[in-house]
Amino acid sequence: MIAELGHFALILAFFIAIVQVFVPMIGAQKGWADWMRLAVPTAQIQFILVAFSFGALTYAFVTSDFSVRLVAANSHSAKPMLYKVSGVWGNHEGSMLLWNLILVLFGALVASFGGNLPPALKARVLSVQAMIGVAFLAFLLFTSNPFARLDQPPFDGNGLNPMLQDPGLAFHPPFLYLGYVGLSMAFSFAIAALIEGRVDAAWARWVRPWTLAAWIFLTLGIALGSWWAYYELGWGGWWFWDPVENASFMPWLAATALLHSAIVVEKRDTLKAWTVLLAILAFSFSLIGTFIVRSGVITSVHAFANDPTRGVFILVILAFAIGGGLTLFTFRASQLKSNAVFATLSRESGLVLNNLLLSVAAAVVFIGTIWPLVIDLVKGDKVSVGAPFFDLAFTPFMVALAMALPIGGVLSWKRANFSRTMRPLWGMMALSVALGAFVWSMNTGGRMLAPIGVTLATWVILGSLADLATRSKMFKASPSETLRRLKNLPRSDWGKAVAHMGFGLTIFGISAVTAWEVEDIRSARIGDTFTVSGYEISMVAVTQSEGPNYTVITGEFRVTKNGNSFAMFPEKRVYTAEGVPTTEAAIDMGLTRDVYLVLGDPQDDGRWAVRTYIKPFANWIWLGTLVMAFGGALSLSDRRYRVAAPSRKPARTIPTPAE
Repeated sequence: MIAELGHFALILAFFIAIVQVFVPMIGAQKGWADWMRLAVPTAQIQFILVAFSFGALTYAFVTSDFSVRLVAANSHSAKPMLYKVSGVWGNHEGSMLLWNLILVLFGALVASFGGNLPPALKARVLSVQAMIGVAFLAFLLFTSNPFARLDQPPFDGNGLNPMLQDPGLAFHPPFLYLGYVGLSMAFSFAIAALIEGRVDAAWARWVRPWTLAAWIFLTLGIALGSWWAYYELGWGGWWFWDPVENASFMPWLAATALLHSAIVVEKRDTLKAWTVLLAILAFSFSLIGTFIVRSGVITSVHAFANDPTRGVFILVILAFAIGGGLTLFTFRASQLKSNAVFATLSRESGLVLNNLLLSVAAAVVFIGTIWPLVIDLVKGDKVSVGAPFFDLAFTPFMVALAMALPIGGVLSWKRANFSRTMRPLWGMMALSVALGAFVWSMNTGGRMLAPIGVTLATWVILGSLADLATRSKMFKASPSETLRRLKNLPRSDWGKAVAHMGFGLTIFGISAVTAWEVEDIRSARIGDTFTVSGYEISMVAVTQSEGPNYTVITGEFRVTKNGNSFAMFPEKRVYTAEGVPTTEAAIDMGLTRDVYLVLGDPQDDGRWAVRTYIKPFANWIWLGTLVMAFGGALSLSDRRYRVAAPSRKPARTIPTPAE
């Protein structure tokens, strides 16, 4: 009965979304206040209904109701409770329900907390958001019903994909979807602005916090996915340029560009058309990612390979959303011109360069991801575009971005003086180059990635600190005055500095682990001892035992270096319900290095395959992403985003009542 109520709630939400599409939009066009106000309760009711539906599906998983087809296919009575709950979104239908829940959540938040928005703009934004909701609720109801019943329920379920039975994958999709789907608000604001034919500083101030919130969640979601791949898949990598990884990275790049572009609109009332275009493209990349994951065009550990009907349905949604948005932009962009001017050397120019580099980088990832799919569709040929292409084509843009970031962050608006701008940065630049030269002198094998990465990372971090020092008049004013100025800096300025420093930490982590990683692959038997990069590793024992819902073979290793010794226990698991083997790496994590051990298959002579990696500064990659997300949260907490922005003065006309 609960499942049927959940299904009915979805159907009701679908019809309410249709009402939300038409009534507020017509009201905004006609100036009918009561019709516009209907957007608020419909958005809130829609969220309540979809939340109830999601709760009903969760209840079915938690209680192991195997009469629901989705539960029987993706759960098992012996699963730990965490994975029963995460099984709700560990499949196509359930994850699409989560997708819709987050979509209506953002709409309900704008409805509830957007009281500062002009009524017509608010009505149009919520109407556009409802259009997206209608499309994806229809997709869920007509092609992917999560509440379908089985006539003859099995005694137990098939279980969840063992590779998804992990804490990292339990939390990765919700964070990723909060970012993916959260960008729909930027899209809705952009389309509403195009319909209205007006973009100004107030619009930018309204759209930035929603984009920033989505960016924070997307950053955390990508970081969780990368960390999961690192410790769970057993191949020791943290990024593989997989199409599904790229599907989340493209909207992140576009959203990063959008955040910086919106600053120019807010401060200088220029780049309006470009900012609206970025808002459309950011969510368009999210929709393209949805198509890649759910159309069956690729096979991946975290893709939902489904029947072509679903792929065609999503393709139609893409055509209407992306095609319609870009078509509207084509006709309306001329109305978004600005008369503001700025010099070649200015904060505006720096942000334009930032946007250019990020946009081209996103285009590179898009082409590398889509090209093999296009060739396969047109010619039937299998073309592989892997890490070598992306590393070669993508990296130069990130290097250029890191070089320009500290300078762009301290440039003056409208017109800047180069010598004055660089005055606080020369010392930071010299120190960065000196540190890179030191690393190069200590480097072996002629690898230049490490010294270049260290130079860029130090430059970005020290440049952010120099910006804070300049703003607080450090060394020019008294310590008390400096502290007062630092305390009074807007949180958005602190957030910018912290996020840029996080970017620098990530650059360092990527450069260090890529340049200095040591890999050893060998066969070893119990009692053998071998040395890898100064670590003495002894294979002590191999044992077999039973887990909660799997059998496990555990290797015991003793690792020793400089008199310090610790044990490591890599595993090979076979999940009982699915019969699928998985590899669980053992990782001794540290601030300066990770020791990474993988137990492979047994050999004919009684030996075991063993892979060992020494990964310097690997954790700095995820430390940097956390710092970036924290910087975004600091900016989001700025008083200007917590206190309503002044709304535009309404015209002195009495709204015409609906007839």
